[in-house]
Amino acid sequence: MSIPGFGPIISAMVLAAIGDPSRFGNQKQVLRLAGLDLSASRSGTTSASATPVISKQGKAAMRYALVQAAQVASSLNPTVRTYFSRLLKGRELERGIKMKMKIKLAAKMLVVAWTLMKRKEKFNPSCFLG
Repeated sequence: MSIPGFGPIISAMVLAAIGDPSRFGNQKQVLRLAGLDLSASRSGTTSASATPVISKQGKAAMRYALVQAAQVASSLNPTVRTYFSRLLKGRELERGIKMKMKIKLAAKMLVVAWTLMKRKEKFNPSCFLG
């Protein structure tokens, strides 16, 4: 619950979904659990120009909750707000970019939560500074 945007409900959802954090070998597996991993439809001549999107193959309720947590954290926490602004810098006029970056922030927050669970540590804002 020390992660910005994570309240008791989201923390419980993430904790229940991840369970034992050592069962995941890397962060890609954790992102796949929530359906926040990237995939692209590739076939024939269009494979070179395929745009990756999130797969949405994981837990929909957890994905929704993480995006809501990212929205809260990006507006209320100064460290996360700075990180979010850096993601948007120079791309403000692109259509739908704010939602894409909120999804990217939600994925980062999930990986941070998994890492903290694995290391048994409290949240340190420096992970959003580097």
